[in-house]
Amino acid sequence: MKKLKLVSILALVYVLNVASMCSSDDDNSNTSADPTPVINTATSGTWRITLYEDNGVNETNNYSNYIFTFNSNGVLTAANSPSYNGTWSVTTSNSNDDNPENDLDFNIAFVAPAPTAFTDDLTDDWDIISYTATRIQLIDVSGGNGGTDYLTFTKN
Repeated sequence: MKKLKLVSILALVYVLNVASMCSSDDDNSNTSADPTPVINTATSGTWRITLYEDNGVNETNNYSNYIFTFNSNGVLTAANSPSYNGTWSVTTSNSNDDNPENDLDFNIAFVAPAPTAFTDDLTDDWDIISYTATRIQLIDVSGGNGGTDYLTFTKN
């Protein structure tokens, strides 16, 4: 009986030890505090929006005919008729809204022509969910109304 208790206690200690080695921050988001890889990805071609969800409403069709170019000089172009110009950047936000090791913002600001519903929806400091060589997934949680927007760019 003592031997069974000892084996049970040793097994419990082993399980607790293994569990303590597991990390809760395991993810495959490919983001880090260094914005350079995301910048290099965004500037490596042209992009289209394959998802724009505004507080649960899919509005992707509003952007489906536009080709987005993220230039290395920080200029952003959404080409179609009409075309829009603006700026973009990837920065470390240093905020407490998510994991500080993955706290990069993908900043979009359209300036010309005058802001419209098209540009207002996309102009924001988006948090990066994940990125690959062909996809950049972003999220924005509104501070005002608490709505959540999703934006995905897919490489052409």
